[in-house]
Amino acid sequence: MTRIMMCTAALAVALLSGCASVPMESPEKDAALKAFPAPQQDQAAVYIFRDTSLGGALKKTVKIDDKVIGETAPNTYFYRLITPGQHVLATESEFGDNTLNLNAQAGKNHYVRQSIRIGVFAGGATLSEVSEAEGQKAVAETKLAR
Repeated sequence: MTRIMMCTAALAVALLSGCASVPMESPEKDAALKAFPAPQQDQAAVYIFRDTSLGGALKKTVKIDDKVIGETAPNTYFYRLITPGQHVLATESEFGDNTLNLNAQAGKNHYVRQSIRIGVFAGGATLSEVSEAEGQKAVAETKLAR
């Protein structure tokens, strides 16, 4: 029993420490998107951000409508223009993807937080839409991933 507890503790430490890295965009593009420009009226925009260092060694895949847009690392975000209407955002989790249905409104920025949680065998992730104020504050403290 002690051996199992030690292995579990070692796994938790591994998931909580370390630092994954992903390809990053230029500082200029990052700064421009942190001005939070409104998309054109025939488009919507989504900022998908991971604003914690929990699970620092984990990279988690993010998809929009089953299309992979990339992997997140601690304190990173993605920005994508999408068509107005219904979209399914998904993130990799321990036993399959966790999804969020997003009703993208024309001319509006949407903000989605990816939260990491520790699982039994590997870390999981969830997605939740947050307010504009909360999203802008979090994105301002992260960096733009490619």
